[in-house]
Amino acid sequence: MLIPALDLIGGEVVRLYQGDFAQKTVYAPDPLPLALAYQAAGAGLLHLVDLDGARAPARRQLALLTRLSRELTLPLQVGGGLRTTEDIKGLLGSGVSRAVVGSAAIADPAQAAAWLREFGPERLTLALDLRLEADGRRTLLTHGWQAGSERSLDDFLAELRRQGVTPRHILCTDISKDGTLSGPNTALYTALVREYPALQWQASGGVSSLNDIAALRAAGVAGVILGKSLLTGQFTLAQAQQVWQGEDT
Repeated sequence: MLIPALDLIGGEVVRLYQGDFAQKTVYAPDPLPLALAYQAAGAGLLHLVDLDGARAPARRQLALLTRLSRELTLPLQVGGGLRTTEDIKGLLGSGVSRAVVGSAAIADPAQAAAWLREFGPERLTLALDLRLEADGRRTLLTHGWQAGSERSLDDFLAELRRQGVTPRHILCTDISKDGTLSGPNTALYTALVREYPALQWQASGGVSSLNDIAALRAAGVAGVILGKSLLTGQFTLAQAQQVWQGEDT
């Protein structure tokens, strides 16, 4: 599945470079026209990041998310600063299909397991942002990449198993690639799919060409997040869909 992504600040569509709020580019004053275009092009899911909510949960853009849920038939996957059970309930109550939890889940795997039991693995996507270390360790980062955790991706998934739960959807970002249009870390996703075949991996970061999409399809990921590449016209979603479906462009 190809998953267009829009980052939102103050109701506008923006992109941050490497997660830096000081390096912001505004692409549209309203996400709805873009979302409708992605819906018409056959997207199966729309990924939204509420950057206001990520910085301050009290500023979460619930009114905007509710409007988008009502105007679109396209399912929404939304993240940004979800830290509590009430945060997740409020977001799911706005009509979105899946809530994305990252830092709070990594910091407390027992709480992540409780959320998976309460809401079900189809309603939650775990966002795992990682940094590849020189020794091969896949270190998880938190709080918009501003902090490193003591856990590796493998340790975190092992702890969830010990808690008796299995997640379904994992959005995995190699932070060195995000927003750079430098190509995805295909080797990483190939390894993750091989090591954890029961999980639905969403590859995120660095996609810049149709060849990148073909490579990720071959890697076996369940989905590919397309953010900056679509916004900057590297290719259209229709062209990307042809590649994802194995058709000639």
